[in-house]
Amino acid sequence: MQRDSKLMDMLTGYASAHQHPFNVAVHLVGIPTIMLGVFIVFSWANWSVGGITINGAHVALLILLTFYLTLDVVFSIVFLVYAVPITWLATIIGEQPAATSGTVAAATFFGGYAAQFVGHAVEKSIPVVLKHPVQANLAAPFFVVVDVFGFLGLRDELFQHVQARVAELRQQESA
Repeated sequence: MQRDSKLMDMLTGYASAHQHPFNVAVHLVGIPTIMLGVFIVFSWANWSVGGITINGAHVALLILLTFYLTLDVVFSIVFLVYAVPITWLATIIGEQPAATSGTVAAATFFGGYAAQFVGHAVEKSIPVVLKHPVQANLAAPFFVVVDVFGFLGLRDELFQHVQARVAELRQQESA
């Protein structure tokens, strides 16, 4: 991996605001919860293509996967392990009456974000979504996989390099 790759820049930016274990743990739950809420709404739009019904959640999953593949193949494939069940669940919930699916979508979306803000309050850092809302929302599901790899000690060299870059950034900011 290149030292100055797009992935490394994104990981460094994310890691600099996500150092506290509580905040990271909250994100592991909150981000998929937000994703479920968004995918429920996306699932309301559906089309029949060659006898197969696809919906907006399926399209969003493919768009995210395509973007993530430009960053890292392994992380992208592992992303599917949790993203496919979320997409399936969002589709099932989205097929319920509008009052039910809308309530679940709103509760998961806003509940997930509330959890994120609690995590950042503990961390004493500004949520990245306030600084870079589009980038944060597109990249957040990918970072769930990255955090799991970090907790499991997988790809340790990558995480050591990211932490070294975070330390460099903090030194530059304090100088």
